[in-house]
Amino acid sequence: MMSARADRLVSMSHPVDSAVSAVRTYIEQHRAAFLDDLAEWLRIPSVSAQPDHAPDVRRSADWLAAKLRETGFPTVEVWPTPGAPAVYAEWPSGDPQAPTVLVYGHHDVQPAAREDGWDTDPFEPVVRENRLYARGAADDKGQVFFHTLGVRAHLAATGRPAPAVTLKLLIEGEEESGSPNFRDLVERQAERLAADAVIVSDTGMWSEDTPTVCTGMRGLAECEIRLLGPDQDIHSGSFGGAVPNPATAVARLVAALHDEHARVAVPGFYDGVVELTDRERELFAELPFDEEEWLRTARSHAAHGEAGHSTLERIWARPTAEVNGIGGGYQGPGIKTIVPSSAFVKLSFRLVAGQDPEHVEKAVRAWAADQLPAGIRHEITFGPATRPCLTPLDHPALQSVVRAMGRAFDAPVRFTREGGSGPAADLQEVLGAPVLFLGISVPSDGWHAPNEKVELDLLLRGVETAAHLWSDLADNWRHAP
Repeated sequence: MMSARADRLVSMSHPVDSAVSAVRTYIEQHRAAFLDDLAEWLRIPSVSAQPDHAPDVRRSADWLAAKLRETGFPTVEVWPTPGAPAVYAEWPSGDPQAPTVLVYGHHDVQPAAREDGWDTDPFEPVVRENRLYARGAADDKGQVFFHTLGVRAHLAATGRPAPAVTLKLLIEGEEESGSPNFRDLVERQAERLAADAVIVSDTGMWSEDTPTVCTGMRGLAECEIRLLGPDQDIHSGSFGGAVPNPATAVARLVAALHDEHARVAVPGFYDGVVELTDRERELFAELPFDEEEWLRTARSHAAHGEAGHSTLERIWARPTAEVNGIGGGYQGPGIKTIVPSSAFVKLSFRLVAGQDPEHVEKAVRAWAADQLPAGIRHEITFGPATRPCLTPLDHPALQSVVRAMGRAFDAPVRFTREGGSGPAADLQEVLGAPVLFLGISVPSDGWHAPNEKVELDLLLRGVETAAHLWSDLADNWRHAP
């Protein structure tokens, strides 16, 4: 339940005080150099998914490390992994009562080429109508880089020689490839990474005129179920109707995945789910959500999902099961009258706070075995899972993020969640620290799409938010002496 104090912060705006003016003046004075540096970084095609770009990913890490040293971080290291390198930086506050904050982001980017539909070269940044177009402009180099100017503006406005909090950065190089080595890196470096809170700058806001703070991400479990029947494809006239058909069995399996209310029908699937409070539902309902516009964005023609929940609740706060692919038997032109020897289905499960991926895996395995007829063998393979993360609305660090963003945007700050999944939960689980989200990207920025861009006014509001955040955290969340 959100405290009365937290409730007031949802609608609170802030007058322009001397600290705000000082921060804005510093940012404006350094805006051009900041954008020039960002453009230089964006020219490095750090595509982690393509082996040919491995040297570029390393060059990106080295570039960022050099820029963080230039910013003033006394400790900066490039951490190798079996894949792409991560960058670590640390700047102690010198105050033992001040909290320690770890900022997470990533410096690798999605593949991009002019022939994909880009209007310009994706790795040659251009500014049009106060928007910066380039691969990585929003996801995630722009949102990582605003912290460099943010901490410098913080120091300039406060006159401090070091940040008001002990500030750490961990910027990985494999997020766009599924972060295969991230968890191991965090576990190996847990002592160095220890923090009171984690700030993730790899998310976005509701819209340009509705600043929001994300309070949680769903987890993810995914599997492939392969059904095996006859030892080879067999004649449907000679044997059909007398032996079990894997393609029929997989269709029945998929049909049994949900009940008539679109709830996941796997026994035990909802065990531990943290339900929305009435206040959280009210906060979701306050957002200017246009379902028809959302459907156009989704390229879909009707909303559908678990009964008793709104669309936003379904994609942010409810667990789901989706069929990602299904197949079996003859797929060519015309007819081939067989009973196929095998069939398969690929499933993904989005998980919410309170769900344990290992428990979900066991439940799905037991459910699948119970659904299949005699004579159908099955193999089920799960990939690595991602845990959900959720920050309580009245957590003091979250309230600092809300206040800092309110000062930067001079507008009410509202709350959202993220329906997708990411490696932030690994930081929460390994480090035992709450995860908070500070992002300024908007849906029109086109993550992973041609013509990715970032709104420059919003990018600089991100700089300003970071500049205010460190003082607010130090003033309102201190360790006991």
